[in-house]
Amino acid sequence: MLKLGQTEQVEITGYSSEGMGVCRIDGCAVFVPNAIRGERCEVKVTHVSRNSAHGKIEKIVKRSAHRIARACPDAKRCGGCQLHHMDYEEELNFKAQKVADALNRIGGVQSLPLEGKVSSQKAMTDEAASFDRPISITGADSVSSYRNKAQYPVAEQNGKPVAGFYKNRTHELIPVKRCSILPEIFDRVRDVVIRWAEEDCVPVYDEHSGKGLLRHIYVRKGTVTGQIMVCLVVNGSSLPREQRLVNALCREIPGLASVVLSVNTRNTNVVLGDEFRTLWGQDEIEDELCGYTFRLSPRSFYQVNHDQAERLYAKAVAYADLHGTETVLDLYCGTGTITLALSRHAGRAIGVEVVPEAIKDAKQNAVRNGVKNVEFFCADAGEAAERFARKMPGKAGNTAGEGDGFLASLGMTDGVDVIVVDPPRKGLAPEVIDAMVTMAPERIVYVSCDPATLARDVKLFSERGYALTRAEAFDLFPRTFHVETVVLLSRKNIDDHLELIWDDSDFGTKGCKATYSEIQAYIQEKYGFHVTKLNIAQIKSKCGIIERKNYNLPKSENSKQPGCTKEKEAAIRDAFEHFQMV
Repeated sequence: MLKLGQTEQVEITGYSSEGMGVCRIDGCAVFVPNAIRGERCEVKVTHVSRNSAHGKIEKIVKRSAHRIARACPDAKRCGGCQLHHMDYEEELNFKAQKVADALNRIGGVQSLPLEGKVSSQKAMTDEAASFDRPISITGADSVSSYRNKAQYPVAEQNGKPVAGFYKNRTHELIPVKRCSILPEIFDRVRDVVIRWAEEDCVPVYDEHSGKGLLRHIYVRKGTVTGQIMVCLVVNGSSLPREQRLVNALCREIPGLASVVLSVNTRNTNVVLGDEFRTLWGQDEIEDELCGYTFRLSPRSFYQVNHDQAERLYAKAVAYADLHGTETVLDLYCGTGTITLALSRHAGRAIGVEVVPEAIKDAKQNAVRNGVKNVEFFCADAGEAAERFARKMPGKAGNTAGEGDGFLASLGMTDGVDVIVVDPPRKGLAPEVIDAMVTMAPERIVYVSCDPATLARDVKLFSERGYALTRAEAFDLFPRTFHVETVVLLSRKNIDDHLELIWDDSDFGTKGCKATYSEIQAYIQEKYGFHVTKLNIAQIKSKCGIIERKNYNLPKSENSKQPGCTKEKEAAIRDAFEHFQMV
């Protein structure tokens, strides 16, 4: 039985999902901050509960070769960066293992696709041993100054305004002189604002009393353009001597393009308010991502690590495997970054997002970049997915968009070939998964910021006929325990070829094979529309030319799959005759 204050010499054998070292004392797992796998430490138990125990390092007996001096002197107090004590190689090892463990333990994935690599999932306890990563991970070129956005909370300490970051799991503000993961110019913006606030006696917001004015200093930068936006969040509608602040920012901040006021008078932890007023410059700034230009308002969602986001999105597009004719649906599309990247390779790209401002930005981004094969719609992702599934072409008694203005506006006459999702940390709701499966896309590309909810959803998709076939992690947040992952889920056992055995006496000609792609290309060229592989498989069945067991049949007798329109059926039968298959 563990006791508070108990001290033992132990070996750190692995990591928790938050990057803490894990050891065992008296048979119980103990989580130890700032510990590195393979180290031997004297650990003192500091907390014991029914479900967990925590400890702290009293002495490092055997030091890991991966331990380094912290680049940030405030890292332990601030807590925003949890991994400053280990080198980047070990950080990537930890993150790859974190994703692999989640997919294995929660998702039930027994073997992981490794982009051509062969790796072991055994935990490494000998620091001298070479670590074979359990899943491919793309690391960042730099672990410093990579963030393009910062939000500094402001507080009063010793009678003066200060700005910094909240200590982990508290609202205790830690003034940080220099944050190493932010561009140096962000700290200069903070210093200009705090100096102005002190000189002009601007009252600082107190979250306990609800009084005071200045709440947050919000800064974002276009990585490619260099344009900088400064947004001040205030508990009111104006600032004293606004022009003096604007003049100071213009004088001291190169690249300044926008100064905006955000009004937030609510008693809330949400940073931005609903009302914005531009004090100087543009309402938005611009940046370039994946070859497109995007305009960014304070509320626009935009990945904080520009270069890694481009790599992540490129992998998502590669997994989608588009050839210029497919219809791709991007749920949780935000301001349309992934949708536009997909549109370059698709016949049609449709983005859905619940935030009206994001959809407005997405539509403007499409127009700004001259992209004409995209459409954006404001709707809850789950509701939209269900309506897509319910009104898919070929459903009994339905036509595309019948009784549904949303789908009527889409002019849906075809199914969806590929679905891409990039949901919030909580992942997908079960009804969203059910609707996606009902649409029966050939591929689902899932971008995730949380390996645990990703793994949970992968298991649900697996139970509904989709297998994880490719996966890769991407480190968008160096020095923290966060990691992004993109996986490809493919419909199980859909062959790449229509495998046919012919009886020459019946047909009077040598039998032949036609790939799904060949049939699709023939129909596209002759008829000018696209058919899915599921459409082709359905007509194969009608023609009696399926010889393999269909593993994609629904488990329930009452389940329905999207059907094939008469027009498409006729085209597919024509293709079968063209390729001498019937």
